Amino acid sequence: MDDRLGIQLPFLDKDWHEYGLTEQEGIVAEWEIIRGHIPDRIKELEVSINSRQAQLDVEENFERSCELNSEISELASIINDLWIWYRTNQNVIEEKMHH
Repeated sequence: MDDRLGIQLPFLDKDWHEYGLTEQEGIVAEWEIIRGHIPDRIKELEVSINSRQAQLDVEENFERSCELNSEISELASIINDLWIWYRTNQNVIEEKMHH
């Protein structure tokens, strides 16, 4: 489980070709389930960003404005990382399955 991203990430303790076909299929199936939750996780983070942006619109305290900006930036970074995982691992796993 990756606490920052809020999802489980694949962890392979050996090279892909060292897994049997059944194991590979199981890994891919499990990843597809996890991967399917990524868009929902991104939506949750977008709600948090929108909430902080609304707070920022009315915030008069400079220090709090800076904190909100920092939080928004971190949430956006998490979303970016989630999209990378969503796109990259699908291609990597599919590619490995076809070799």
